Amino acid sequence: MGGAFTSTATATATATQHGGQEVTLFSIITNLMHFGMTIVGLPYSYQGQMSLDEIVGGSPYGATTIAGGQGQRQPSATKLDGARFQGKLIAETANKLFDA
Repeated sequence: MGGAFTSTATATATATQHGGQEVTLFSIITNLMHFGMTIVGLPYSYQGQMSLDEIVGGSPYGATTIAGGQGQRQPSATKLDGARFQGKLIAETANKLFDA
């Protein structure tokens, strides 16, 4: 059982807010699958990733945050909640598979 979380710098060269995050998640997920892991992402049931109140990271592939080019940004409460939501979902899914 596994999942991917990532923190990236803002991709200013391409002027995209979330540049590279999904590619980074896919790179991690590909390796986890290589070892036979079942992958759990961050589903849309976590409403925090749909917020328009702040710039939020995250996608169905995993929780993310944007650190900034110099690491000057810290994860917001919404982003940390998303990571916790995904972590809890991974643990609950593993428990269900173990008990089956």
